[in-house]
Amino acid sequence: MAQLIRKLGSVALLYFSLMPLRPVFALNTPEKKEQFRQMKEFALWNGTVFTTAGNDDYTCSASKPCKLGCCGSVDKTTGKGVCGLGPDFCGDGCISTCNEKSECDPGWGAEWSLASNCPLNVCCSRFGFCGTTVDFCEGKIVSSPQCPGGKSADKRLIGYYEGWNLQRPCGTMKPSEIPLGWYTHINFAFALVNPKTFRIDPMDAKTASLYTEVTGLKRRQPGLEVWIAIGGWAMNDPGPYRTAFSDMAKSEANQDAFFESLISFMQRNNFDGVDIDWEYPVADDRGGIPEDFDNVVTMLRRLRQRLNETGRKYGLTITLPASYWYLRGFNLVEMEPHLDWFNIMTYDIHGVWDRNVTSIGPYAYAHTNLTEIQMGLELLWRNNINPGRVVMGLGFYGRSFTMKDPNCLDPGCEFSDGARGGECTGTPGVLSAAEIVEIIKNGANVRTDETAAVNIVTWDTNQWVSWDNAHTLKKKVEYANARCLGGTMVWAIDLDDGTLLDALGSGLSRPKDPVTGELRNVIYDFETVWPEEKPA
Repeated sequence: MAQLIRKLGSVALLYFSLMPLRPVFALNTPEKKEQFRQMKEFALWNGTVFTTAGNDDYTCSASKPCKLGCCGSVDKTTGKGVCGLGPDFCGDGCISTCNEKSECDPGWGAEWSLASNCPLNVCCSRFGFCGTTVDFCEGKIVSSPQCPGGKSADKRLIGYYEGWNLQRPCGTMKPSEIPLGWYTHINFAFALVNPKTFRIDPMDAKTASLYTEVTGLKRRQPGLEVWIAIGGWAMNDPGPYRTAFSDMAKSEANQDAFFESLISFMQRNNFDGVDIDWEYPVADDRGGIPEDFDNVVTMLRRLRQRLNETGRKYGLTITLPASYWYLRGFNLVEMEPHLDWFNIMTYDIHGVWDRNVTSIGPYAYAHTNLTEIQMGLELLWRNNINPGRVVMGLGFYGRSFTMKDPNCLDPGCEFSDGARGGECTGTPGVLSAAEIVEIIKNGANVRTDETAAVNIVTWDTNQWVSWDNAHTLKKKVEYANARCLGGTMVWAIDLDDGTLLDALGSGLSRPKDPVTGELRNVIYDFETVWPEEKPA
């Protein structure tokens, strides 16, 4: 099983987190041993040491309770109990931990299960665990949207602009240098939610000074929309902002303070909409609480109402993860009516953090593998989300590794750390598209995985990065069109020197929008930051 998980990469991350077990009591059968390995993977993913105290054979007793499941009746062969779930293990004859319940109900009743159904409508196996592979679904197939020859995704191309990019030593992009014509929307990343007042905080004064420079681009490209993205991964890192989203969403008074500040912020800086980038509700490892599941829906419903009351058509979206583990904290069905669309982050599926995920480990995989992107989108189709309200993420950067063995450079080979940081981005484990282009110019080896629609670039014996070029981006856009999606989005505008954008745009079925004038001729009449909005 471990070998299978390594081969499948984040297929394991997305779906092998919850594996089935079967009520077979003979310990020595290959089938039973395999089932226990699956239970162990489930336990490891959930942070549980599955083996019983001082024992690795998955047997148990009154003095050696199961770490996962109930200690079932005595096995006739070994004279020991066996760990499992459901009435066969937790019912008559159970020795210890007899109150454990399965994750979902495969038909044995609520008495033995925590819930009747699985989050996100994934399959409940006959052994009481949730997942999406054949082990759980037993022939049930997800129906994906089909638009052969469609062009729906071509109509919307969103680019995120990193407001802090000017702090890099090189490879920066001023607002005046943002390439225009192909982007229909620019999302300015990021502003924050003040953890005390719940009003809008700029990330810093330098980033805030760029707001109206970016919104001013609309004068050069009529029809362009510029939105503000609120949050981002770092906002939910340990620190003063970690619980700001949860605290804001838990009461109407706090929501109202946020709404008032947000609308004022957008009006003063001429933004056209807001993208809520909360990473992630409910997830306790990201500062979330269980109440977030319902509170986010309430917050979005009330925010949509408040935006409509302004008399201006402000846009409202939310950013989604592509992994089951985090996506299950989003009430997709109840959110959808209040949103213009969902932005799903179908990138960063892999990275150096995989070494801390026991079910995957320190093995290099491409972070934008199209096969895994498809699996992430299937979580939306399980909930009948309108594909026209789904925007698929693309990466103008790569996730990189230093490989442990220079003779093993294929996907699935072991890495020792992130690759060396780039000259401009300076962060081990990530390289901008512009940096990768320079590496290739200097003689790196490039291989294309047509099935995964990714490129693997290797250089300097042990350096490895996955990224998308014009060819693989085209394949991803074709996939988005074939699935009837409402557009694509790019992280991030400033990580590309314009090469990838031109390649991406030239493959669209719509013409490039006309761009007029120079940014320096624009006279701004909007305030950048208003006096009452100061960083905490």
